[in-house]
Amino acid sequence: MKFSELQNKPVWLLIPAVAIALLLIYLMAPQQQESSPAAALELINAESPQQTETPIVAIPETATHLMIDVKGQVHKPGVYELKTGSRMQDAIQAAGGFTPEADSRAINLALIVADETSLYVPAIGEEEVAPISPQTATASGSGLLNINQATEAELMELPGIGPSKAAAILAYREEIGKFNAPEQLTEVTGIGDKTFEKLKDLIVVK
Repeated sequence: MKFSELQNKPVWLLIPAVAIALLLIYLMAPQQQESSPAAALELINAESPQQTETPIVAIPETATHLMIDVKGQVHKPGVYELKTGSRMQDAIQAAGGFTPEADSRAINLALIVADETSLYVPAIGEEEVAPISPQTATASGSGLLNINQATEAELMELPGIGPSKAAAILAYREEIGKFNAPEQLTEVTGIGDKTFEKLKDLIVVK
C-alpha cells in the first residue's frame, strides 16, 4: 500500500494498524528484570563484611562463705560457715555465745573472720601454754630460746607470751638493749614473776 493511498483512507481505519505496531515494538524490546526483596537482601548480605561474634568471657565466681573453727569457752564449739566479711562477733554468736567463764576481753570482736581459721576463747585467768616448736628450740643451739635474738613469732611460742608481750620484749631490746640475764625479762611491761616462772627453764641470754 502506498503512502498516497493511506492518506486517502479514513483515520479510524488506521488505529488498529498503529496499535499492532506499538504492541510488536513493546514485545521485541528487552525487559529489565525487577529485583525482588529477597534478592536485594541477598545482595546486601553478600556485599557487607562478615561480622564475628564477640566471645563471652566467663567471670570467676568469688567465694561468698567461709569456714571457722570456734573452740574454748563458747556454748557450742565447732566448725561454722559464715558469710564472707563476717566479724568475730558473728562467729561467737554462731557458736552460742560466751560461757560465764569466758574471758571476752581476750577476743577482738571487730576483727574480720578469715577462711579456714581457728578461734579459741580462753577462760578468765587462763594463760594458753604453747609448746616450743623444733624451729624455736634449735634457734639457740641448746634447746633453749635466746631472748636476745628471738623473733616476735618465736617469742609467742613461749607459754604465757602473746602478741602484746612479744612486742613489749622487742621494744625493750630496742630501747634498753640486750638482756644480761634471763631474770631481767621481768622488767618488761606485762611480764611478772608468775609468767617468768614458766619461762625460766626455756630461755637463755647470749
